[in-house]
Amino acid sequence: MKRRDYAQYCGLARALELVGERWALLIVRDLTIRPRRYTDLQEGLRGIPTNVLSTRLKELEQAGIVERRVAPAPGRGVVYALTEVGQALEPSLIALGRWGASQLGDPQPGYVVTPDGAVLNLRAAFQAEQAEGLTASWQLHLAGTVVHAVLVDGTLTSGLGPAPGGADLVMTARFAEDEIPAYRSFVRAAREGRVDLEGPPELFETFLRVFTYPVAV
Repeated sequence: MKRRDYAQYCGLARALELVGERWALLIVRDLTIRPRRYTDLQEGLRGIPTNVLSTRLKELEQAGIVERRVAPAPGRGVVYALTEVGQALEPSLIALGRWGASQLGDPQPGYVVTPDGAVLNLRAAFQAEQAEGLTASWQLHLAGTVVHAVLVDGTLTSGLGPAPGGADLVMTARFAEDEIPAYRSFVRAAREGRVDLEGPPELFETFLRVFTYPVAV
């Protein structure tokens, strides 16, 4: 498959040549959260043809954005991970995710929220100016997905699974049968009193203030 060449001496054009092909940024999105096996990427990117995933990974490797690593013990085989160059894409991904959230309509039948997408959406909702000097930790239960957010003096770390060392506040959303368990749905459930809390309730209001999109949900 011939790669796109815009023949323009422009940083944006070069970025699109490297990561602008279909599925490429979603592969980078998932690897931003953690290294993944090929089969993990397939599972998370539902609908991606096998040949397209193979091609995109090869292109991203050739561009120095993705690299192969030996899986850590006790695992075996190979995982794909972002290089330092690839990791530098995260601020752009978050900015795109924040802008894209303002353009989302109602979810269509068959749409899903992947665990990795949920973490990136949480990062995109983070408002650093609201978190200045704050230290606290939260754990979100979104149907079958658990994600955490930890602030230490205003600096965020987040990821899949329970908060390391336990969370100050655990929040479990009660979604309606027809709701997709996305972060936006979580905020809607919060406004309607459909979130169960384990921990100081005042941290719930803090969370909603710090992790909010600058658009109506």
